[in-house]
Amino acid sequence: MTEHDSPRWRSYALAFAFWTLLALSYALSGGLSSISEGYPPNWLRALSWSLGNFWLWMALVPLVGWLGRRTAGGSWRRFFAVQVPASLGVALLQLVIHLLLFWNLNGPGRMQVHTLGAYMRMEFAYSYHLAVLTYWVILAVLRGMESRRHLRDERLRRTQLETQLAQAQLQALRMQLQPHFLFNTLNAISALALADPLQARLMIARLSDFLRLTLEERHAPQVPLSRELEFLACYLGIQQVRFQDRLSTRLDVDDDTLTAAVPNLILQPLVENALRHGLQDKPGAGSLRISSRRDGDTLQLRVDDDGLGLPPAGTPEGIGVGNTRSRLHMLFGDAAQFELRAIPGGGTRAEVRLPFAEHVA
Repeated sequence: MTEHDSPRWRSYALAFAFWTLLALSYALSGGLSSISEGYPPNWLRALSWSLGNFWLWMALVPLVGWLGRRTAGGSWRRFFAVQVPASLGVALLQLVIHLLLFWNLNGPGRMQVHTLGAYMRMEFAYSYHLAVLTYWVILAVLRGMESRRHLRDERLRRTQLETQLAQAQLQALRMQLQPHFLFNTLNAISALALADPLQARLMIARLSDFLRLTLEERHAPQVPLSRELEFLACYLGIQQVRFQDRLSTRLDVDDDTLTAAVPNLILQPLVENALRHGLQDKPGAGSLRISSRRDGDTLQLRVDDDGLGLPPAGTPEGIGVGNTRSRLHMLFGDAAQFELRAIPGGGTRAEVRLPFAEHVA
């Protein structure tokens, strides 16, 4: 038996167990009813009646299901036009086969009738309406199960589509971020090309290293923090060529955060924002401090600079900052926060707080 067949056989076994337990419960009820009326119960007769009845219905379930699917999604007129005659016909078929089997196996017993024809006429009067009712109960249950399965499949399909959409949007945000960074870096290289060709070549080499690293992880929405710090080291190497002695950087990273999963390229736009809006136009030297801390189930990432401070109120956010907010919201929803605020004494702090989770390769 293959793995594909195993769930099917499990379903068949469960269906058989269900119908058998139902038959046993009816047989027990019939025997107890005979005892209450003062008659000795004929357990074998009661059991053969119930098992024959319910096992026949079990065999007819696929037919009832097929008839139900034939009328699914159509009008009520078509539904009743098919199902009313179908219920009468299937119930009659089940009852006739059941009575023939029962008579041939058990005979008349204590009944007052002694011919098959008389027996069938008597049982038809008592049992046919119950057979029709049983058909409609089975049909209702099967349609309910089918609707539930369709609803589950639709939810799964919608979840898959939402996941694919989110991945596409995240990829689009990354594609927006990389050209933005690349154009800024190429502008800096262009400015150095004539004034300092050696530094321009050094910046090109470091840009090549940075692009190689980012291309290696181009499909990964999240990477370990240690990997993110490799990207950042390449980026800071490029900026060190631009700023020369005007820039000093310090990493303050806790060891227990190095394996934490973080969005790919989450630190680079924050550092770029600090350099461009805080330190680039600052007279004299400036410093950057990049830190990470674990606070319970939360990972805290900070980029501090001692530059010119926050821009005036109402200034539009740059691409990097807006991109960071969007990516955090898409990946973590309200579980992640991003904040830009002034540091007392001068400078700006960019802080990201997101759920802590170990990166799984």
